[in-house]
Parts: sequence; C-alpha cells; structure tokens
Amino acid sequence: MYYLKASAAFDSAHFLSGYNGKCANIHGHRWTIEASVKSDSLIPDGEKRGMVIDFGDLKKSVRAIADWFDHALIYEKGTLKPATVAALNDEEFRLIPVDFRPTAENFAEYFCNELISQGLPVHSVTVYETPDNCAVYEVNE
Repeated sequence: MYYLKASAAFDSAHFLSGYNGKCANIHGHRWTIEASVKSDSLIPDGEKRGMVIDFGDLKKSVRAIADWFDHALIYEKGTLKPATVAALNDEEFRLIPVDFRPTAENFAEYFCNELISQGLPVHSVTVYETPDNCAVYEVNE
C-alpha cells in the first residue's frame, strides 16, 4: 500500500458554544491540516507513471482549504446573535459560519469530505489544533 501526505496550516479563531470551559470563549489556533491519500497501485503509464497521484494536485487542494479558512472567525451557525454577526460584518471582520460545531474532530471529517468531493483518494485527514493535539478522521472502506 502506498500513502502520500500533504499538509497546510492556517490561523483562525473559533469558540465552542455551550461548552463549559475555556473553549467557550473566542480563541485562536494555528491549525494544521494533514491529508493522507492511499493506493495499492501506481499509475502505470503517461506523465504520472510511478505516482499515486501528482503531489502538486494534493498540495494545491489542501492549501486551498487552508487559505479559505485563514484569518477568520469560524463559528457554528445559530450560535451568535444576529446583532453580533451584523456588528462584526459592519467592522468588516471575516466570518465563516459552518453547519457543525468547530472542533478538530468535525473539521477533520469536513476537510476529508471536501477533498473526496474533488476526486482525491483520501485515506484520512488529521487536524492539529496545537502542535501536540490532533484529531484524525479516517475513511471507512
């Protein structure tokens, strides 16, 4: 089995609405996305002969996700008052509402599904919230 990995990092803020602890407050992370693809065979011919996929394609996709989320406040839809969202928008802050609680676990699954939707043979996605703490979402086959 062959495995390839590519990673990219981004800085953003989030909070966990309804959580009883420090993470209920807005705080930031240097998030790192590490995507792993796998294959039991290599491309047999053509310019990509001997590859699982082109590393450039994998890196480009992972980087695009990181760039989209970089320097934003990511929040679960419905967890901020409409007046708060309006005030932050008036200040031209970059807000990204998501349909899930913005935990490392949920991000790992979300990013995995994003990469799969681009046709990549994703095996797993690891999301580091800090250099020492991460969540892994692995595709069930």
